[in-house]
Amino acid sequence: MLARTQHAALWTAEHGIMSAGDDVERARRFREAALPHLDDAYTLARYLMRDKADADDAVQECYLRALHHFDSYRGPAMKPWLLAILRNVCNAEFARRATQQTAPVSVDEDPATEERVWHEPQPSPESELIRYRDGETIRQLVAALPPIFREVIVLREINSLSYRDIAEVAGVPVGTVMSRLARARSMLRAAWNAEQGRAT
Repeated sequence: MLARTQHAALWTAEHGIMSAGDDVERARRFREAALPHLDDAYTLARYLMRDKADADDAVQECYLRALHHFDSYRGPAMKPWLLAILRNVCNAEFARRATQQTAPVSVDEDPATEERVWHEPQPSPESELIRYRDGETIRQLVAALPPIFREVIVLREINSLSYRDIAEVAGVPVGTVMSRLARARSMLRAAWNAEQGRAT
């Protein structure tokens, strides 16, 4: 994943947010409000699209749509608003692919090129190795969840959204969010236990 500053430069260069024809003040306000959530958007897109290039495309489309509709945004929660747009972009892409009967996209399993999602410092090389292995296992287990459960677990555990914000992003009642989270956690726990059993 590119650093947020690299992403910001990419947006400015490739999409002309600050080009002569744009409202400079509006673009500045958009950047200040939206760019801090770019990494969260990419993380969600990576889990939903299950492919790096597709995730990049989805995030770009999300931010272009958000910029286009920024005048209608009435805060204060920018992050859920952006992630709801991103979710719609991803769902629209899945619907388009389904009509074209495209084969499902496989998960990139190359640990050498995949940045880990959890960034907890470790005191020793041994614990760092264990964390890397466990982080990769967790990432793969999350990626293997059915989409509706993968979505809520990423929004809650990785993007740290509240139940209410997840409900807003997913367009479902808070009770449904809680139910899906409980199910997703149960599925992850069972998959983790099975994985640990195979490792021993």
